[in-house]
Amino acid sequence: MYKLVFFIPVEDAEAVKEAVFATGAGRIGDYEACCFQTLGTGQFRPLDGADPHIGQVGELERVEEARVELVCEDHLIGEAVTALKAAHPYEEPAFDVWKLDAF
Repeated sequence: MYKLVFFIPVEDAEAVKEAVFATGAGRIGDYEACCFQTLGTGQFRPLDGADPHIGQVGELERVEEARVELVCEDHLIGEAVTALKAAHPYEEPAFDVWKLDAF
């Protein structure tokens, strides 16, 4: 089992979550589309060569983003990350994948 955590502009959160859930990620027992979401502020400065979805090259940008956490079975994690990257509006989406131990 893995935990997938990603950061997404609030207005894009539902579409990206649905893309990830469509892979089978976010299932816990007899429940699907399970996640936890919190709001916060992300920041970044696009460098030369970047094609930012939000903001301008060289300027610090702050964006209200959701942090979305969900679990994913081992055999689905690659597909879930691929779906996340394909659906995410940023050219470099921020995400973490953690291997979970079973207890």
